[in-house]
Amino acid sequence: MRAVAYYKKGDIHFSSTLPEPKINSPDEVLIEVSYCGICGTDLHEYTDGPIFFPKDGETNPLSNIPLPQPMGHEFSGFVKAIGSNVTKVEVGDKVVVEAGCGCKDVHRWPDSKLYEKRKDTFCSACENGIDNCCENYDFTGLGVVGGAFAERVVVGERHIVKLPEEVPTDVGALVEPISVAWHAVRVSKFEKGKSALILGAGPIGLAAILALKAHGASKIVVSELAERRRILASKMGVEVFDPSKHGDNAVTELRNIPRGQHGFDYAFDCSGVKATFNTALKALSFRGCAVNVAIWGPKPIDYYPMEITLQEKNLTGSIGYTVQDFEEVVAAMHKGDISIEECRHLITGKYKLEDGWDKGFMELMNHKEKNIKILLTPNNHSELD
Repeated sequence: MRAVAYYKKGDIHFSSTLPEPKINSPDEVLIEVSYCGICGTDLHEYTDGPIFFPKDGETNPLSNIPLPQPMGHEFSGFVKAIGSNVTKVEVGDKVVVEAGCGCKDVHRWPDSKLYEKRKDTFCSACENGIDNCCENYDFTGLGVVGGAFAERVVVGERHIVKLPEEVPTDVGALVEPISVAWHAVRVSKFEKGKSALILGAGPIGLAAILALKAHGASKIVVSELAERRRILASKMGVEVFDPSKHGDNAVTELRNIPRGQHGFDYAFDCSGVKATFNTALKALSFRGCAVNVAIWGPKPIDYYPMEITLQEKNLTGSIGYTVQDFEEVVAAMHKGDISIEECRHLITGKYKLEDGWDKGFMELMNHKEKNIKILLTPNNHSELD
């Protein structure tokens, strides 16, 4: 099978000889991939990994599957075959897949290291339905099992959400990053009619625009250094802010935007640097909520706790998503609360699988400021840009 696969740190490449995925559990589904987006996490696996992938010579504890593995976890496709117990989808259905894996998936791999421990009882997070906080959390296409930079992929039925007819498969591949932002908005307990600040206009920051609009935000401001990304954000109908023009007064200027020095009701840090973390807190109104959506490296930062205490602000984090988020994002697309045309602003390239390394990975690593989301289409399901 053709795939772009992870072999080890610093070694990701195209191969035409990867083994075909097969249905091994009665609740599994075989999907022919239409589109799969390249994620920033995929890039970090190359430069800094392995992060989620197992180390060379080791296996994933959930699945006991070694390297190499096809990458890719932001994808859409069509159901090609189903296991004997599958009832949620039928062959031919157009679908997206929530890529998280945890305790509830271990039954699919009875020879795994965690099978005996988790076959009958789950960790406390999974027992309480908070699957994205599973103590064994990992992803299809990021180490557990082969992903969707490949012609075909096998996933568990519970992770699948059907796409309505009017949602094209390229936009379907964006459901995953939009679900990351949607989950963050849900975690924040966002209230309709409130204001929001987004720090960073990368893929998740732009996805947060879509999620906040769908939740009825009264005002959305995006703070971003890169001009091209500010332009993309403005095309999506929100106010943009260039912090480099304001120096030490940037936070004060931001606080003035919503309603005159009172600050924002919510702030979402999608950048993950000390400056944006602190800005998210300081730009809040009293009892506002700051959400860290960014993935940080293993280095702590300093912040002033009284920034929270004196105005009873809230600080929380958001990781990944659940199937509920995928279902709600797809429903919002179906109802028109998330614009299909605005979603397309996130797509800055589509390429064949064979070109995935040079025109996908390398383009994103060398020209980050020019790109948001590059999609690979393993089966050339539609005309390429």
